[in-house]
Amino acid sequence: MKKSAAVLLGCVLVAGCGSGTTADSGGKVVININGQPPQTQAFDRKVFDEDVAEFEKQNENIDLVPHEGFMDPKTFSAKLAGGQLEDVFYVYFTDPASLIARKQAADITDYVKDVPHYGDLKQELKDVFTVDGKVYGLPTANYTMGLLYSRINFTKAGLDPNKPPQTWDEVRAAAKKLKDAGVTGFAEYSKSNQGGWHFTTWMKSVGGDIARKDGDTFKADFNNDKGKEVLRRLKEMRWDDGSMGEKQLLEIGDVQNMMGAGQLGMYLAAPDNVAAIVNQFKGKYDDYGLAAIPGQQGTLLGGEGYMIHPKATPEKIKAGLKWIQWKYLNPDRLEGNLQKYRDRGQPVGLPIPPIADIWTGHPRKKQEDLKAKYATMPVENFKAYVDGSEKTKGSLEPPQAQQVYAILDNVVQATLTNRDADHAQLLKDAETKVNAVLAQVK
Repeated sequence: MKKSAAVLLGCVLVAGCGSGTTADSGGKVVININGQPPQTQAFDRKVFDEDVAEFEKQNENIDLVPHEGFMDPKTFSAKLAGGQLEDVFYVYFTDPASLIARKQAADITDYVKDVPHYGDLKQELKDVFTVDGKVYGLPTANYTMGLLYSRINFTKAGLDPNKPPQTWDEVRAAAKKLKDAGVTGFAEYSKSNQGGWHFTTWMKSVGGDIARKDGDTFKADFNNDKGKEVLRRLKEMRWDDGSMGEKQLLEIGDVQNMMGAGQLGMYLAAPDNVAAIVNQFKGKYDDYGLAAIPGQQGTLLGGEGYMIHPKATPEKIKAGLKWIQWKYLNPDRLEGNLQKYRDRGQPVGLPIPPIADIWTGHPRKKQEDLKAKYATMPVENFKAYVDGSEKTKGSLEPPQAQQVYAILDNVVQATLTNRDADHAQLLKDAETKVNAVLAQVK
């Protein structure tokens, strides 16, 4: 997904992407946009290019110049300084705060009131792009972490696949039954920064967090009773119940393989994992279910959106917002998109694009009705997740997330590989290291 070099080259070839000028051409407003999928993603690329053509047909005064690529924090500032940043650019939810602080995105507060259905977007998603009441971007897709489970193995273990666990106590009880049925009950990552990533999800699920704002800085916030509760629950399943299997130091590919091979009962995941497992193992969507995060006191939130070049003219800002709304935030295009996906053999029914879980109110109701109408899979298998996501507050990753996750990997690894691991000491040592990382946050 990271195409920084290709993007830079592409921008050069079209005589620059930057937006310091009005860049009108023959009376048209010309805007450079990124987010165009690469040629290797044939279906997504075709849809994107068709959408560009249709948008230009409907808006004859706007000329879109598409570019492959998405957000690469390592090259962003260089692109902006070199005039190579597109007028409309893709960001992950972890990016807007720092870009806004460095004034690297346009203030669109005066324009967003004219964006149709802006008020129907989930508030927590709009908050990602809002600072001190000023708006700097629009969310277009999101995910929250939930509990992915094997409906086949649930049935095999005597569990009701239509009633997935809702609490961590229920997860433990189900994992024991799954183990007794001959499969690993619950699996957890603990390497490649993914142990820290999932430890963060666990913390949010029990009402805790990884970092808290302390004045102008951040402090570690996991060396407490919530952190000890998470490690205790992992120890209980791993060592007391033996329901997490003997093989540890797992990462996402290992766990997806276990689930796809029918050797696993449950693990924490976002909805795209279901599609990945089905595609990789030529499986069936009927065999899997997705539930809300156990505990439901909070969950990890991620996603994507678009921002506008900080030097964009008012005409470009208006044109850019018109494109973003038409392409990504348009309830009037939902049915046509779903029909297109279904007719071209693409799966429909998971809460992932083209059915992004971003709406409230009437658009959300309309989307759910259309999803049921055009679904190519049993959407009821994922209803517990969709319903739970409305009730569970999602929050973002901590600052310097990957560095923090690398430190927390060690905590999860020690818990899952050493029966006698000292949880209090593990959390204390990690707190010291994470505070050193967070002290670098500006």
